[in-house]
Amino acid sequence: MEVRLEQPGQKRQVLFLCVFLGAAWVGAEQLQYSVAEETERGTFLANLAKDLGLGLEELSARGARIVSDQNTGFLLFSTLTGDLILNAKLDREELCGPTEPCVLTFQVLLENPFQIHRAALHVRDINDNSPIFLDKEIPLKISESATPGAKFLLERALDSDVGTNSLRNYTISANAYFHIHVHDGGEGTIVPELVLDQMLDREEIAEFTLTLTALDGGSPPRSGTALVRILVVDINDNSPEFVQSLYKVQSLENTPVGSLVVAVSARDLDTGSYGQIAYAFFYATERILQTFQINSTTGDLYLKGELNYEAIQTYSITIQAKDGGGLSGKCTVVVEVMDVNDNAPELLMSSLTSPIAENSPETVVAVFRIRDKDSGNNGKTMCSIPHDLPFVLKPSVENFYTLVTETPLDRESQTEYNITITVTDMGTPRLTTQHTITVQVSDINDNAPAFTQSSYTLFVQENNSPALHIGTISATDSDSGSNAHITYSLLPTHDPQLDLSSLISINANNGQLFALRALDYEVLKTFEFLVGATDQGSPALSSQALVHVQILDANDNAPFVLYPLQNASAPFTELLPRAAEPGYLVTKVVAVDRDSGQNAWLSFQLLKATEPGLFSVWAHNGEVHTSRLLSERDAPKHRLLLLVKDNGDPPRSASVTLHVLLVDGFSQPFLPLPEVAQDSAQDEDALTLYLVIALASVSSLFLLSVLLFVGVRLCRRSRASSLSGCSAPEGHFPGHLVDVNGTGTLSQSYQYEVCLTGGSGITSEFNFLKPIAPNFLTESTGREVD
Repeated sequence: MEVRLEQPGQKRQVLFLCVFLGAAWVGAEQLQYSVAEETERGTFLANLAKDLGLGLEELSARGARIVSDQNTGFLLFSTLTGDLILNAKLDREELCGPTEPCVLTFQVLLENPFQIHRAALHVRDINDNSPIFLDKEIPLKISESATPGAKFLLERALDSDVGTNSLRNYTISANAYFHIHVHDGGEGTIVPELVLDQMLDREEIAEFTLTLTALDGGSPPRSGTALVRILVVDINDNSPEFVQSLYKVQSLENTPVGSLVVAVSARDLDTGSYGQIAYAFFYATERILQTFQINSTTGDLYLKGELNYEAIQTYSITIQAKDGGGLSGKCTVVVEVMDVNDNAPELLMSSLTSPIAENSPETVVAVFRIRDKDSGNNGKTMCSIPHDLPFVLKPSVENFYTLVTETPLDRESQTEYNITITVTDMGTPRLTTQHTITVQVSDINDNAPAFTQSSYTLFVQENNSPALHIGTISATDSDSGSNAHITYSLLPTHDPQLDLSSLISINANNGQLFALRALDYEVLKTFEFLVGATDQGSPALSSQALVHVQILDANDNAPFVLYPLQNASAPFTELLPRAAEPGYLVTKVVAVDRDSGQNAWLSFQLLKATEPGLFSVWAHNGEVHTSRLLSERDAPKHRLLLLVKDNGDPPRSASVTLHVLLVDGFSQPFLPLPEVAQDSAQDEDALTLYLVIALASVSSLFLLSVLLFVGVRLCRRSRASSLSGCSAPEGHFPGHLVDVNGTGTLSQSYQYEVCLTGGSGITSEFNFLKPIAPNFLTESTGREVD
């Protein structure tokens, strides 16, 4: 395909060839494009999408780009249109010098999947440089003895153009003595020679001034001129001759400046000034003049500037030896620059992918190219990375490498990798370059939340206030971002009798647990439930933990007196024989407390008595005993007020009132105490009177009363056979306290059977002390007491 562009003053052509055979791997042909130098910036070169056989969407999706060892700033590639555009004017002479063809190579890199297409841009020469002579005036001395046909070598012109636009011919201004002969000077150059057409006569014409014109082959052609001044001199019939016509030397590129490269030598058989030889460069380019210098007297060639194998590998230098008569001879010195390992390898990064998702399969992390400007073993390279990384280097074509994950990455183990790529050449000594890249590892939701404990035990004091914070559960997630954001929830319970939603709530953000209502230890002592922790990944992961809630008892229940009953319609009376010995067991107060622990440890205390020194109460079991022998002076009726107190903080208590009647024997009848408490200061004479009257009234019925009493008693015994005693708690308690948690306050050594009679409101009751088997204390209805 050829593209022609018109510019002011001239038409220029852009020619490019697109050849795409097979994939751009080893062995694939290059894409060939052509453009004329000096073509304007923005010129369309080709459509890479079409040449590669790819659609525009595919071209963009695959991350197409242009990479090259050379500066790719002269090309512009658009992934939107697939067009390859010239991004700058190109000067073929500046880019390639005399080298033809002038080819700029580059690669079209497709990242996903990875593929490389080699391409070349040929920069065609245009005739934009005229031939020039380094010396505008060429002096020449010709002996008058020169015969017709003699040839004199002239300085040739330089033309930076190549091909048909390069130097093609020489002409000289019209004259009768000379004409120009052009011959091949080697390496594609032409050299002008001045040919003598007839004998010279110095006495007739001593000097000639001719115009030498150099013409190139462009269309239209360009030219350059120089003046040739010819001096006719006396006969000098011997020209200088070099010992060798060709000198070949090799010089290392790190040879120090000022070193001797080669010594050339010429000889002249003439004598005098005709035999004196001066050495000089003949047709020396600017690079030769900057790099070498010659001693005009000795012919020693020295190094003037530094050599660089990577820039120029060979210098061809023409040295002229001229005698005093104007005759000259020439030789060629070829200096081959030898490469040394003075260039470290270079790493050119083409693409880098970061971050990389953890647990992803084999992934291309980076694409890069290795370049070493040296040659031979000095340019061969090795590439490596540390062995303890989950990455591997894979070589590709055109010195390209891909860095690929060898195993799936784990962000929780390592969040980023600093990978040092080491490139070493094979030269002596070896040179090394290191390039470090950082690869971040992105998170995926591959870790479920983990509770800090597999189960939690929380303690709550009963009677708590609603919305009380009772504890916090906590879980962690080793992922990051939303994958590590945890929400907490209560999981449904499998216990149908446990209404968890009315008991507990949880803060979904921080796992704080709250009691929704006041808890009662006597109703619910402990319960458990499951708590879930769920992250916000996709898909979400969760875990669960078991929470035990134990309700702690508070002293919120006062002791309850089971015996003697305090809510009876008539006062409860205990009978005490006057013959009782000190320590006689009058009765036993039985009480319980619904609380637990020390809140249920009860102690008994005698607060008030009709006769303070007559009775005592055992603090740990509630037994009421006589403290001394009874006397006739002791009142027949006694009222005792006892306090039952638990060991809570603060303590709670209950009181119980006992009525004790002194009798001479268990056969002696007694009257119930009046419901209203009698004052201890009541007149004893009045009481005696009442007793005499009462005894007289019932004397006739005494025997009948005894028989009736015994019968009723036997009947009650048979009915109360199921009456349970109270078992004393086991275990260690304080000396003055008794644990009555659901057991009562009877001692472990004795159980007491209590028989109560009902009827007409007259209470008749005897206490029979006997050990019985432990059982549970029940009420008159037979219900078990907690």
